[in-house]
Amino acid sequence: MPALTPQAIAPLPTGELAISWGDGVEQYLPLELLRKACPCAVCCGEPDVIGRGEAPARNYKANSFELKSYEFVGGYALLFRWADGHSSGIYSYNLLRSL
Repeated sequence: MPALTPQAIAPLPTGELAISWGDGVEQYLPLELLRKACPCAVCCGEPDVIGRGEAPARNYKANSFELKSYEFVGGYALLFRWADGHSSGIYSYNLLRSL
């Protein structure tokens, strides 16, 4: 099993997501940081064919940082469902680890 695989994931009442990685590292990510790091096109914008593009303005609501659920995507990422309905960001394990 690759080291960069979550062994355990748990949302904490402190507003963090705890991830225990296969290499023994434990990570605690604030949910606000996690949501603001969303890599989806809605949050980051879509580049044109030349690679130019601007990120759209992000408007967060009171419940934008409340994590409702998550699911695994293949063997490489997690998808988070937020209380405000946003759920299009696929967070690779590499992205999560870099936060």
